[in-house]
Amino acid sequence: MDSDAKARITQMENIRKKTGKNIDELAKAAAARGLEKHTAMRDFFKTEYGLGYGDANMLAFVIRDPDIDNRTGLSRKSEDDALSEIYQGKKAQLRPLHDAVMERMSALWEFEIAPKKKYLSLRRKKQFAMVGPGTRGRLEIGINMKDAVPGDRLEALPPGGMYQYRVFLTEESQIDDELLAWLQTAFDSAG
Repeated sequence: MDSDAKARITQMENIRKKTGKNIDELAKAAAARGLEKHTAMRDFFKTEYGLGYGDANMLAFVIRDPDIDNRTGLSRKSEDDALSEIYQGKKAQLRPLHDAVMERMSALWEFEIAPKKKYLSLRRKKQFAMVGPGTRGRLEIGINMKDAVPGDRLEALPPGGMYQYRVFLTEESQIDDELLAWLQTAFDSAG
């Protein structure tokens, strides 16, 4: 089990200790108030149970996502299950390109893969990249790095998003030294 998973399990245990309630009881308390939206739940847990922002945020996230185990806070889905859901229908054609990117990156670096609903999050101590279907039949790679110079391939994104830059791929030949250098920069800065 990686350190991120251990930390999440510990956080869920600490939430139970702090509130004196299990996750199902906390979910019922939020439901009894008619709370369904993430922000409303988070604020309720902060006010009603004295949880800090991080714990309240995690609790709301776990309660609202049926694919998250209430006891551990970890995804119940395997990476293969997540990929099968992400790359279905029109997006299925992107799966071989996704696999090629992941194979190339895995040969260079060790990192954690955290499946999300629409992409894979790639992490060290923090997320350094994401890989998933993009628009117009392209694979999107989001990259967390600072002070890169955007250009024809590397697109800068507005501040405050999940990543600062992105690159779209349509073929394996685009998994080149330039892309890997950007990913190396992001990987190195993620701890």
